[in-house]
Amino acid sequence: MQRKGRSHELNLDYGGARSGKSRFAEMLAAQYADAGAVVCFVATAQALDDEMKERIHRHRLSRDAQWQTVEEPFDPAAVVRAEQADVYLIDCLSLLLANWVFASRVDESGFWDKLKTLVDALASSRATCIVVTNEIGLGIVPADPETRLYRDWLGWMNQTFARSADQVFLVTSGIAVNLKALPGAIMVH
Repeated sequence: MQRKGRSHELNLDYGGARSGKSRFAEMLAAQYADAGAVVCFVATAQALDDEMKERIHRHRLSRDAQWQTVEEPFDPAAVVRAEQADVYLIDCLSLLLANWVFASRVDESGFWDKLKTLVDALASSRATCIVVTNEIGLGIVPADPETRLYRDWLGWMNQTFARSADQVFLVTSGIAVNLKALPGAIMVH
């Protein structure tokens, strides 16, 4: 699918924890790599404890060794703007937002500025961009204000990306469904 003014597309892949969303995004990126494209995996996770270090290590081992990997926990837009790859796989928005909220302590205006910068970078890129995020809004309302704010901002972030994306895949139990391709799909603005 072609976007106006761009030769490639933007895909949003979302789902719950262990839904298969990252594996699905890697599968999409691998199809481009198999056709000769240069793929850059943009990791937003930070290895702040031993368990997270192990998760990152396992993730690295699962990826194609031919791919470039850039660890950018705060500004993946800068990586995409550098235009060093044909495909960018950003994994994931939920960790990126956690970095903004809990490490950078952005306020609401800073959140919207950072979100706009990232969406604009991906929208104007000539590269295909695949973005992974979590769906966390299906559970209970969090007990504390900081977690509620995070949940709200991630919901708005996901909606913003979904509106911009050519394809939006909901991945659950290892099954991906393109929501924008469903008959009668309506975008709420």
